[in-house]
Amino acid sequence: MKTRRLGRQGPVVSAIGLGCMSMSQSYGNPDETGGLDTIHRALELGVTFLDTADVYGPFTNEELVGRAIRGRRDGVFLATKCGFVPGGSGPTSVDGSPQHIREACDASLCRLGVHTIDLYYLHRVDPRTPIEESVRAMAGLVAEGKVRYLGLSEVSGKTLRRAHAVHPITAVQSEYSLWTRDPETVVLPACRELGVGFVPFSPLGRGFFSGKVRTLDGLPENDFRRGIPRFQGENLAANVTLVDRLAAIAQEKGCTPAQLALAWVLAQGEEIVPIPGTKRRQYLEENAGAVDVALTSSDLARIGAAIPKESVAGERYSPQSFTLVER
Repeated sequence: MKTRRLGRQGPVVSAIGLGCMSMSQSYGNPDETGGLDTIHRALELGVTFLDTADVYGPFTNEELVGRAIRGRRDGVFLATKCGFVPGGSGPTSVDGSPQHIREACDASLCRLGVHTIDLYYLHRVDPRTPIEESVRAMAGLVAEGKVRYLGLSEVSGKTLRRAHAVHPITAVQSEYSLWTRDPETVVLPACRELGVGFVPFSPLGRGFFSGKVRTLDGLPENDFRRGIPRFQGENLAANVTLVDRLAAIAQEKGCTPAQLALAWVLAQGEEIVPIPGTKRRQYLEENAGAVDVALTSSDLARIGAAIPKESVAGERYSPQSFTLVER
C-alpha cells in the first residue's frame, strides 16, 4: 500500500483508509463478523488508517474496531470523532462543549481499548458553542497525551481558519467524490493554504460508483440511502447514466468503476486521503487496488467530461441533515 502525508506536517498514513461505520449501522444490518474480517484484511494489505466515531452504532463501532486492533495497535493510525449526541434532533443532536468533548474522549478511549487516539475529530460544529472553545478543549486532550492530532468534519473554510488559529488542525473530513464536488470551492483551497490534510468520506458516492446500485430493489429496508434524494426516483435513473459513462472508461483502463472513481479522488491532490467504507473483504480489496490505477491528464479530462458537476441529479442529504453541515 502506498502512503501519503496527512497535511503539510502531519503523520504518514496509508494512501487509502477504511471507513468502519457501515459495519455497525446505516447500510443494512450490522455485521460484526464481516467487519472484523475486513479490518484484519485491511491491516494485512497495509490499509492502516481506520476511521470510526462514537455515534456509530451508537458506540458499538468503536468497540468493534477496538476488538479488531487488539494486539495490533502499533500498526494502526486510529481516527474517531465526538460531537453527536444520540437521540437528539436539530441543534440538540450536536454538543461541542468542552465538558462533553472531554467526557466523550475518555469514553472513546475506553471502548477502543487504547491509551491514545491518533486523530480526534469534532464530528459537527455545535452552533451553541464557539469553535474556539471546542478546539481549546480538544487541544487540552493533546496536552494530556490522550490525542495526537485534531480534525474537523463538514466545516466551512471560515470555521477551519478560526479553529486552526487556536491549535493546528491536521485534517478536515468532508464528503467528496465525483458527484459531491462542493469542497473544491472553499474548503480544499483553505486546507491547502493552511497545510491541512483532506479526508474524503463516501468517495464512492455511498457505493453508487461501484455500479452495483441501479435501483432501490436490492437495498435493505433499513438502508439509509433510501432517504437520500440522489437515490430516489427520477434522480436515481438520471444518475445511473453517469455510472455507465464511468464504467466505459474503467473498462478501457482495465479497472473497476469503483477503482476509477477512487483513483480520480486520489488524483485531486497529494494531501487527499479517502476513506471508502465497507464491511466486505472483497470490496476492501477492490478499493485498495485503486492506488495502482494511474490516470493521465487526458484520463482526468475524460472523466470530468463524463461526469460534470452540474449533471448530478438530487442533493446528497435531506434538508434536515443539511442543517448540521457548514457550507
